Amino acid sequence: MFGGTITAIITPFRKDGSMDEDALRRLVTFQEENGVDAIVPCGSTGESAMLSFDEHMKAISIVVDQVKKAKVIAGAGSNSTSEAVALSKSAEDAGADGILSISPYYVKPTQEGIFRHYEKIASSIGIPLILYNVPGRTASNITSDTTLRLSEVSGIDGIKEASGDVEQIRKIVNGRPKGFSVLSGDDSLTCTLMQIGCEGTVSVASNCVPHMMVRMIDSCKKGKWDDAFKTHEELLPLFRALFCETSPIPIKYVMGKMGYGSGALRLPLTELSEGNRALMDGLMRKVIQ
Repeated sequence: MFGGTITAIITPFRKDGSMDEDALRRLVTFQEENGVDAIVPCGSTGESAMLSFDEHMKAISIVVDQVKKAKVIAGAGSNSTSEAVALSKSAEDAGADGILSISPYYVKPTQEGIFRHYEKIASSIGIPLILYNVPGRTASNITSDTTLRLSEVSGIDGIKEASGDVEQIRKIVNGRPKGFSVLSGDDSLTCTLMQIGCEGTVSVASNCVPHMMVRMIDSCKKGKWDDAFKTHEELLPLFRALFCETSPIPIKYVMGKMGYGSGALRLPLTELSEGNRALMDGLMRKVIQ
């Protein structure tokens, strides 16, 4: 079962747009030194939609090679089932411990289509598959009924839930079989979702403040809710600011300032606006330090 603090890491680029392997390796080490439980390369935060297949596999292989203790849950989703299968198989071959697979985007499949999509991927690999529900990016929701149906499929071991629907997530938590993880996909809701039984978070903010996210999650796991929500309140301005523009634009800016790549993005993503750069600079002085 995956849980705890899981960082959806950026893919650092040089100014010319090429992948910065040194920065990626240093970022993995930074995460591990601060106690994260797992790392997700090539998720939405890692600009997976702008990576070629070869770059996608290179990033996963680098992370697998660099980690010493943390688990690697490779982003390997697609709106095409056959492509998602190919990515997942290649990630497994590269040594990933699990797969994070976004629900098919743009095509807006039916719930039966979503079920068969994931069933096909799970039957094609021998490592755990984590579903990823993020209707704001995919234009379709994996309903709680579909998630619970998928939770009974061999090889499907959990879900990253970023629907923002607490009652939907509560229904999954209460109805799931033993061993099926429910992970927060929204930093600002993580404490609330762990109160209702979620196992952890797949976090954007932990790119830059892994120590604080680990502290918050550990407090949640121990039932120290006052401590957890105190850290939550400290981090809430950052949680909000990291989505002041389309993610991962803000976090790429922050990580570039911290020395993990140049902060460069690939089109159609563009650099952070001047006003929001000032916002992030202020938060870096107050929160990130």
